[in-house]
Amino acid sequence: MSNIKQKATQDTKQILIDTASELIWKSSYGAVSVDDICKAANVKKGSFYHFFPSKVDLALAALEEFHQSKKAAYDRIFSPETPPLKRFEQMADLVCEMQEKAALKHGRVCGCPHASLGCEMAGQENAIRDKVNDITKRSERYYESAIRDLIAEGTLPKETDVKAKAQEVFTYLLGQLTFARIQNDINLLKRDFKPGLLRILGVSGKASEAT
Repeated sequence: MSNIKQKATQDTKQILIDTASELIWKSSYGAVSVDDICKAANVKKGSFYHFFPSKVDLALAALEEFHQSKKAAYDRIFSPETPPLKRFEQMADLVCEMQEKAALKHGRVCGCPHASLGCEMAGQENAIRDKVNDITKRSERYYESAIRDLIAEGTLPKETDVKAKAQEVFTYLLGQLTFARIQNDINLLKRDFKPGLLRILGVSGKASEAT
């Protein structure tokens, strides 16, 4: 395959992933058909099935794409060089910023695609449930590392259950995003998420110094 054809093929696949990500995120999996995706992407249906055997396979790719889209920011925010409490504060700022941008683009609060798609389809599609669980574990590893450092510096008690606390943080994040989507109010997230996160961590009133 020539370099031009290979690039065109890669571009078409990426366009389908990006289009599906947006349509499913702002609407729902069930409300978006393969025809809808192809029409919005300006891609023929045959090309769709060339890359993805089913809509489920495209949804899996879209979930991974969303996770990867924030990975660089998470790698930076959760760097060991950053004080552990500040990592969580910066994560809260990032979440609010991403949601605000999406709301401006789509005209409504979109919430978390992992939570939305997981709630809708995990009971019907094992592959989606497994993918959401995998992404959840990868996200929680960032939190676990920061929580261990909070313990090491004496901010949290030594007996803190690291994995349980990380799971609690992730669950709180999904809950806040879901509630903001239900209410369609980004200001709820901007007002409540960071202070609530600090309470969940058990460090309320210990906000890090601005740098």
